[in-house]
Amino acid sequence: MWDSIKTFFEEINGGDRHPTRFEENDYRVAAAALLVHASTIDGQVSSAEQARLRGLLHERFGLDETQTQELIDEGTDAENEAVDLYRFTSLLNRELDQAGRERIVEMLWEIVFADGEVSELEDNLLWRTADLLQVPARDRIALRQRVIAKRQQG
Repeated sequence: MWDSIKTFFEEINGGDRHPTRFEENDYRVAAAALLVHASTIDGQVSSAEQARLRGLLHERFGLDETQTQELIDEGTDAENEAVDLYRFTSLLNRELDQAGRERIVEMLWEIVFADGEVSELEDNLLWRTADLLQVPARDRIALRQRVIAKRQQG
């Protein structure tokens, strides 16, 4: 009986999101779409970028392999339908605090550096996205340096 009452209240309040059900307004889809965009913006998607994308989504959102692939698929679809970055950054601004938005910028740097090269398009994307996510330039640069340092250590 208590389980049915608990289920009733969870359904009324939106319940716990099942991790394999990514809705259009799920911040994880917005993050995945930005990461997919970062991996494709220079016209070349390296195997290192694909692997890093998969690894980041798996690690940061605690997903299994099937869920990770589903999130990549959802993010790719959302990115293909988008006309600008605002669709994703506005959702991330509503759903995440400053530290969460900074983690998104850091993840973007990790994708951009995955192939060992940063193109002008990638650098510009990071600048625009960080600006839209209200991450100040000094923090964006500090996050870039943190990613570079991690890459040199590992």
